Amino acid sequence: MEHHVSIWPVLVLAIIHFFGTRLRFLAGVPRSVWLSIAGGVSVAYVFLHLFPELSEGQEQVSKLNWAEKFLSHHVYLMALIGLAVFYGLERIVVEEKYKQRKEGTQEPPHQQGVFWLHIGSFAIYNALIGYILFQREEGSLQNLMLFSIAMALHFIVNDFGLQEHHHDSYRRMGRWVLVAALVAGWGVGYVVELPEALVVLVMAFVGGGVIMNVLKEELPEERESRYWAFALGAGLYATLLLSL
Repeated sequence: MEHHVSIWPVLVLAIIHFFGTRLRFLAGVPRSVWLSIAGGVSVAYVFLHLFPELSEGQEQVSKLNWAEKFLSHHVYLMALIGLAVFYGLERIVVEEKYKQRKEGTQEPPHQQGVFWLHIGSFAIYNALIGYILFQREEGSLQNLMLFSIAMALHFIVNDFGLQEHHHDSYRRMGRWVLVAALVAGWGVGYVVELPEALVVLVMAFVGGGVIMNVLKEELPEERESRYWAFALGAGLYATLLLSL
């Protein structure tokens, strides 16, 4: 396959993980309007750009014999699975933190299995995004740009959520793992071309994950999130997507 490779998109997303948590003006309570806007942009992209692509790709998925019965009606089942997986991970982490507070445990988070479970899951998530990013390079520059912008903002939201859970452990180790996973996923795309149907399933899983990972950061009462900022981000990016 002849493929024109642009390395800048994966470099930009990797830099987000390197420096995202250093944007101190985004930290604190009430939640930064910029994080809420970023979350709105990511969700708008999934609903108005990614999911329509999944609808078009359903025909490819239905050609998979092993999936004929399981996914014959809608590929969105994979999006639901993605959402459910990340909801489950969030509950595990939250319950572990509650247990530590209740027992007065002072054990550093990075010594606990829950840290690696959380980071390992996001590493897989990042690797899938890296693969999709490479695949986007086969299409138009416009599609590549729209995906890259949405994921860059989504990574900033994820960075602050993971740092809140794991503190120094995330800054010292977690972000490096996520950067490596992102680049590895992109590299796999360079050497391995998956069937189109599997790429559609990967996109569906990521789409569900994006929705869950954004909403879990916006909804907790203690975050004091600003709905208007989330709606503004979603509305502006939706307007852009619909005008293209």
